[in-house]
Formats: sequence, structure tokens, C-alpha cells
Amino acid sequence: MTEISAINGAILAGNFTNEQLNSIGDAIRFARAQLGQQNKYTLRVGTKVKFTSSRSGMEVTGDVQKINRKFVIVKSGMTNWRVPASMLSAA
Repeated sequence: MTEISAINGAILAGNFTNEQLNSIGDAIRFARAQLGQQNKYTLRVGTKVKFTSSRSGMEVTGDVQKINRKFVIVKSGMTNWRVPASMLSAA
């Protein structure tokens, strides 16, 4: 975790231009997309998964119903959630 703190501190204290900050943001979005792709390849319909709800902050567990290009449909009880693949982990 100290590496992450060092990176965050360098970004906050740095004198970056808008173009450099945009480049950092692009790299983060790319890494997040790659993580989602890796997660998506391990999922199948019916797989039990869990994620933390951004609405309530609670951990939600459910079954994969459908795998779309960017989002996965997870059924938990009577509710269907549209969740980015990068937010899912095996339950």
C-alpha cells in the first residue's frame, strides 16, 4: 500500500499539466478495462458473484444472468443489477 500512497502523493503534490493528468486518467481507465476483461473471461451464466453496491455500500451476492460487452447482469433476490465486470469477484 505504500506504493499507492507514494503515487497518490506524487500526483497531488506534482505540477502536472492538464495534458499529463489526462494521460494518467487514460492509463487508469485502460487498466480498469483490462481488469474487467480478465474478470469477464472467468464468468459464466450461473456463477455466484459478489460486489459492493454503490447505492447502499452493502455487499451484494447473486448469480450471473447475462454477460454483456461492458456490464454483467447479476440477479440477487428479485433485483437485477447491471454491474461493471471489474467490480465483481467470486462469491
